[in-house]
Amino acid sequence: MTAPFGTTPPEHPEPPVPAVGIPPRLARSMSMAEQYEYLRTRLTRRRTLVTAGAVAGGLLAAGCSADGATPAARRTTAGPASATGAAAGSAVVPFGRHLAFGADPRTRMRISWQVPLAVRRPFVRIGTAPDRLGARVDAELRALRTPEQPGVRAAVEQYYAHAALDGLTPGTTYYYGVGHDGFDPASAARLHTVRSFRTAPSRPEAFVFTAFGDQGVSEAALANDRVLLARDPAFHLHAGDICYADSKGLGKESDIYDPRVWDLFLAQSEPVARSVPWMVTTGNHDMEAWYSPDGYGGQLARWSLPDSGFDPRGTPGAYTFTYGNVGVVALDANDVSYEIPANLGHSQGRQTAWLDRTLGGLRASAAVDFVVVLFHHCAYSTSTHASDGGVRAAWVPLFDKHRVDLVINGHNHVYERTDALRGGAVGRTVPVGASTDPTRDGVVYVTAGGGGKDLYAFPTGVADTYEGHTRGHREVPSYHWTKERHRSAEHAEWSRVRYTGHSFLSVAARPGPRPVLEVSALSQEGRRVDHFEVRRGG
Repeated sequence: MTAPFGTTPPEHPEPPVPAVGIPPRLARSMSMAEQYEYLRTRLTRRRTLVTAGAVAGGLLAAGCSADGATPAARRTTAGPASATGAAAGSAVVPFGRHLAFGADPRTRMRISWQVPLAVRRPFVRIGTAPDRLGARVDAELRALRTPEQPGVRAAVEQYYAHAALDGLTPGTTYYYGVGHDGFDPASAARLHTVRSFRTAPSRPEAFVFTAFGDQGVSEAALANDRVLLARDPAFHLHAGDICYADSKGLGKESDIYDPRVWDLFLAQSEPVARSVPWMVTTGNHDMEAWYSPDGYGGQLARWSLPDSGFDPRGTPGAYTFTYGNVGVVALDANDVSYEIPANLGHSQGRQTAWLDRTLGGLRASAAVDFVVVLFHHCAYSTSTHASDGGVRAAWVPLFDKHRVDLVINGHNHVYERTDALRGGAVGRTVPVGASTDPTRDGVVYVTAGGGGKDLYAFPTGVADTYEGHTRGHREVPSYHWTKERHRSAEHAEWSRVRYTGHSFLSVAARPGPRPVLEVSALSQEGRRVDHFEVRRGG
């Protein structure tokens, strides 16, 4: 088969890489990007993509194996790989496959995966039938070295492969397998590793997408993934705090950090993410300060996200894509957070200006009925972290201006949903099962932080109120963070639905003369705990 797509480099092709193999005096005078370019140039001349490394998959548990391989099959006793010698390719089993859309979900897909050792010439094979995979599409290998943290862990080497598939046919199911020299997914012995994905249709059709934040590695996270997959989503939105390798989340090198938690997480999420595009943004626990001053080197190494953002290398969690009649905008709220200011002002206002332009463009598009915005820190919540005044100051006026239909946050490990808000006040009450019109009523904000991490609580004496468990409505005592990092008390009349259980959002988008977003929150047992509709002009 002749592949109808190109082999252009994946988006975000230059993650920061530490100074392995660079003379120390030279390394001190170079930026992280310059170090990466130096190494890449040297290694390209030697016709290899591998760097010095060691096993990165030792933490994988048997229950996390996505292809039936045991942990032993993912480990090796070989010494460090090098440009002139590495472990036999047949002994190195890929794991942690995860998909992401390119800038156009109809024609572009990014396939990413992890290998426990450096490999030669990683690639993807793709076709329209599982037993007829076509020519190899080259992938890029990104090496990530985490330096030693004395008293905590030794240095860790990890390897992530990324392939960019462009020129795909809309509305088509493709089958793919990932491999490298010595490991070919098209061989009879490897056909069980072949998986599939579907590109977005060329014309709007009804579809479902799911969302949550604050997942981590746990039985609850696995349970959410299983129920989520049963919804057959076209894509999944992850609102940040992805795996909690950084357990403190302050964006500082003093945080406790173990990068091997990523191995566990990618193996855990693989049964979903290998077929459902897993669209992530950046939470405070995803600022990993050991790679670059802004902490985003790890995110750039592990993910290939759309290049539609205003600054994809500097702010990888900010991007947009349109699927069917829904425009999605992902944002990096670390840039505006008053509560956790490690990256406050990171973009110097450029992200907010890009957001204004992007929302305006989506609203001007005749093909877009609904605009959904995703980011981590809460604009409106009454749980443990409460609301971030920085988000409110920078972005809420833009959501009002452009009549955004739905805002999805994480950060607080609960489910909480507001009424429709305009200018911070209730424009219309939206009880369970109600309908709202953003052109008239305001924006509904959802905290979907029950992805799997340990749960939070609401203020003392404040009861849960959700579908089948409703009580009389009253104001909730809460607060928001100020620029001075003070907690400014407030009473939240807008807190409409609350649920202290693991959960996720399931959103059905239906086009037509009267398009509708049907928004539901489901527990990890699959029980509905909230639902409402968004109808524009209806």
